[in-house]
Amino acid sequence: MPARTPLDANAILAATEEILRRHGPDKATVVDVARTLGVSHAAVYKHFPSKQALREAVTRRWLDRSRDALAVIAADSAVPPAQRLRTWLHAVLAGKQAKIREDPELFAAYAILAAAHSGVATDHVTDLLGQLTAIVADGAADGSLPTDDAQATARVVFNATAKFHHLGHAAEWQNPGIVTELDEVCTLLLQGLHAPTSP
Repeated sequence: MPARTPLDANAILAATEEILRRHGPDKATVVDVARTLGVSHAAVYKHFPSKQALREAVTRRWLDRSRDALAVIAADSAVPPAQRLRTWLHAVLAGKQAKIREDPELFAAYAILAAAHSGVATDHVTDLLGQLTAIVADGAADGSLPTDDAQATARVVFNATAKFHHLGHAAEWQNPGIVTELDEVCTLLLQGLHAPTSP
């Protein structure tokens, strides 16, 4: 059967997203993807050597969409760093809420990879930490977020806000008041960055 679309990595990833949404990560197979594309499963394996590799690639692409939106916030030098930090953390939470609400099957695929300590999950956290470090570094440069080590400070902020982005807390992200709670944590963190250090 001839392929309905040119068989390249993007076509395969798009079909895999469709299959994951239809069947969920536990039941989706490479054969399903191949059938959707009108090719043999061997043709799919020429682009992705295993089901795991395919799942990682589609999850990475899915995560990259929100990463790119967050990067715009992180790089917006027109916004003061402290405000940008707060906005960025709220955007991270909003993105996680949207993903679990609007795309539960792909979110479940990501959760499986994260539980398996996949490089996709590790790279996602690294991307987020890089953006956060850039914001803190801007604040260090203009004195609004005093720190001698932007990377270490960003890591502390990221860890302190784990409830609002770590998968272990996903069940809490739709709770009433979660946004207010994050705002309170942001205020405390920003106040702490300005507090004088003890002698």
